[in-house]
This record gives sequence, structure tokens and C-alpha cells, in this order.
Amino acid sequence: MAPLLEVQDLTVRFRTDAGWMTAVDRVSLAVGEGEALGIVGESGSGKSVTALSILRLHAAPTTRMPTGRIVYGGRDLLRLPTREMRAIRGREIAMIFQDPMSSLNPVLTIADQIGESLRLHQGLDQAASRKRAIELLDLVRIPDAARRVDEYPHRLSGGMRQRVMIAIAIACRPKLLIADEPTTALDVTIQAQILDLLRDLQTELGMSVILITHDMGVIAEFARRVMVMYAGRVVETAPVGALFRRPVHPYTDGLLAAIPKLDVDVRRLPAIPGSIPDPTAVIPGCRYSPRCPVVQEACRREAPELVPSGPEREARCPPRVAMLGAAA
Repeated sequence: MAPLLEVQDLTVRFRTDAGWMTAVDRVSLAVGEGEALGIVGESGSGKSVTALSILRLHAAPTTRMPTGRIVYGGRDLLRLPTREMRAIRGREIAMIFQDPMSSLNPVLTIADQIGESLRLHQGLDQAASRKRAIELLDLVRIPDAARRVDEYPHRLSGGMRQRVMIAIAIACRPKLLIADEPTTALDVTIQAQILDLLRDLQTELGMSVILITHDMGVIAEFARRVMVMYAGRVVETAPVGALFRRPVHPYTDGLLAAIPKLDVDVRRLPAIPGSIPDPTAVIPGCRYSPRCPVVQEACRREAPELVPSGPEREARCPPRVAMLGAAA
């Protein structure tokens, strides 16, 4: 069966004072019907840029996409006329953004903001869209929805604002939901509630979900497959269980090692040395080589390609793939 969404060889560049910077470098991914795909990596790895590219939300004058296709329903979204793309956003592919306070309009009520999508895509009038907004607030488990629907965003807690963002995203029952760091800045209890809500909605509505996060614990709890990104490139893809049992790429190793454990002093958690490279920096070999604990001379000379590393798995580290293959 063909995937619901397939990104092929996508490159995204932004114009800066220093010239054109590559934020995403030949990224490919696929999401099946009803599937949950997790994308993980540090800030600056290209996760959000990839997601925004799917909906063509970058500012056109300062953005180039010299390579790539984004195929949804047999159509390349990068080549669609603007009017057709607007019809897809919110109705067939929806997105939850990182910060609900800055994403919600402070001068409009919750009813107005949920109703905007319903009026645009489903042609509902104000009374019908308000009624549907109350139903959606009930669906995302906001108590006293009939009263809350007339509130302004500043009257709601962070967890409630995030639930409103989810209600807006699912208003038209999209086939694909992109959740960009949906639990950032929320306390642990609220994080768990939001993830439970997303999982229940995915089952109830039959949606596919792309979950973007830097938290490997969130990935383990929610996703079926994982794509690990570093410095604009995919460095490893695998089913979630296989990735946690036996990571291949050293960067994935480092991310997993940094997860707090009950029997380990959190003050002594291992950290990945250094920082993610400047996107304008030219690194001839593997982009992770300056930070890699098992770097070899060949890694510094030539950029590795993604190669198979097991069933449904790929990794951008041929020495480790060969070593693990020999061990198997």
C-alpha cells in the first residue's frame, strides 16, 4: 500500500546575511495510514523545518527548495497552486505548533479561533461553528466546555491552551496531524495527559501522526517508527522497539544515554560533548564526526550515506552497521 505522505529527497535553504544556509539536506520519510512516526533530534537538527515544509509555511522570498517532492494523495504539494494548498491545510493535513500562547490570537475567543477552520473548510455559519467548537472542547477533555468556548486564551492554563490547539487541528478531521513539540513547557503530569489525548484521538479519528520532539521518552511512549535527525540530515530510522534495544548511529546512542534513569544519579548523566554545528559551516565528512566518540579517519573525509542496518532500518554510519552486522 502506498504511504499517505511521502517526502522524497527534500532540501530546504534559507537566505541569511552570510548567504544561503542549508537547514534540511536531502531528507526522505514516509507515513502510512494510521501510523505514528516520531522525529527526534536536538534543537537545530531540522525537525520543525521539515514539518513546516510539508505545509509550505516558509516565507517564499527567503526560502529555496532546490530538490525534493512531497507527495500526498498522488499530488506533489510543492507544485500545487496556492489555492489548492490552502484547501489542504487544516482540512487534510493539520499542525499543532510548539507554543500555544503565541499561536493563539489573544483578541479572539476560543469559539472564534476553532470556528475559523470550520467556516472556511466546511461552510458552517457562526451558530453551527460555535456548537461544533463546544463539541471539540469536550472531545479534547476541557471541562465546562460551553463556558470555556467564550474565553480568551489568557484565561486558560498552559495545558488547556494546548488542548485548544489540538481542537483547532482536528476540527476538520484531518488525515494527517503534525504535532511539533506538543508537550514543551508543560509539567510532567500535563505532558502525559496530552500524549494520552493524542493517542486516543489518533485511534478514534484514524489519523496518521508525525510527532516532533527532542524527548526520547515521548518517542518511546507514542511512536511506532522513529527518524533521528542531526544537522539537517536523517542519521537513523528504525521501529521504536529496535531503536531502543540496539541503536546503530553514535548520535542515537548519545540521545538514549542522556535519558534519566531511576538507578542513575541525574547529576552524572552522560552528555554529548560540543554542540550541533553552525548550518553555514562546511564539514567535509560526517557532520557528527567532531562530537563522535568512535570517529574514524574515513568519517572525516567522506559524508556517509544511509545504508540498511536491519529490518526496516537504515543508518548513516557504515562502520557501525558493518560491526553490528558481523556481531549478528
